[in-house]
Amino acid sequence: MSESVNPEEGKPEADPVVEPVETPSGDALSQAEDILNDVEVPAGEAVAQGTDKAQAAELKNDLLRLQAEYVNYRKRVERDRAVAGQMAVIGVLNSLLPVLDDIDAGRVHGDIVDGPFAAIAAKLETALETYGLERIADTGVPFDPTVHEALIQQPSGDVEVDTVSQVLRKGYKSGERILRAAQVIVAVPE
Repeated sequence: MSESVNPEEGKPEADPVVEPVETPSGDALSQAEDILNDVEVPAGEAVAQGTDKAQAAELKNDLLRLQAEYVNYRKRVERDRAVAGQMAVIGVLNSLLPVLDDIDAGRVHGDIVDGPFAAIAAKLETALETYGLERIADTGVPFDPTVHEALIQQPSGDVEVDTVSQVLRKGYKSGERILRAAQVIVAVPE
């Protein structure tokens, strides 16, 4: 707190304390509006006051419209940001699919059975699963053209509907989005 000198007395005096101003509540605003409505306006000024009320109503409507536009804009930006994030993750997952194919081929040929590279491959697969990557590699399931790409059809008496009998190349999906369809051999009823 700073002090100033009172010229009349020569004594230092303290700065006045500034009290915080309270924001009017809804009740205070309605009371103020009631007071303003009770004030009598001379006849010559009635038209001007009506114009002010019309302008105030118009400005209030404009403010509400701008507020609604801003809320919609914020929601759209948040939605676009989420979609952009998902697309970035999908782009990275797509770029790593050939690496996963090489890891699968190494496992089939016995090159990646155990050791440090097998541990690294397992960690990579686990990390990709945390980002929503799922394999499409089930056999014995009904053929679904949205997740399977049929390369060969073989007649079979053991099935009643088109069924995946062998997966030639695994497919992948992230959530509901198919990143790559599984290439399969389909057993069809005879």
